[in-house]
Amino acid sequence: MTRRVKQRYLALKIESVESFEEEDIKDTVWSAVIQLFGEYGASQAGIFFVQYDRQRKEVVLRCSHKALPMVQASIASITKMKDKPAAIHVMRVSGSLRALRKKVDKSIVLKRLRVLL
Repeated sequence: MTRRVKQRYLALKIESVESFEEEDIKDTVWSAVIQLFGEYGASQAGIFFVQYDRQRKEVVLRCSHKALPMVQASIASITKMKDKPAAIHVMRVSGSLRALRKKVDKSIVLKRLRVLL
């Protein structure tokens, strides 16, 4: 009997003045994982890019639940993309894409309310 591999979905926010292509973000994240944990660690992470919103500078990616701390640490270590200053922050983590979208939408609404108050 084969076991299903559990996944985690991460909502990421890119903090930069520049705008980047999806391939640039993929290369940067993969490079950070490989740099910190090597090729074996990168293969265990099972990273897959689900969505990229260029205007909002938000990325949704999927990884193995066992590799979640490793992926978060790698993302936190990013300081530039394509030799331009940039940072990527993990906004939310969830076990399903549906729940992740609900959490992100709710947090955006709350942030807007705080700005108005």
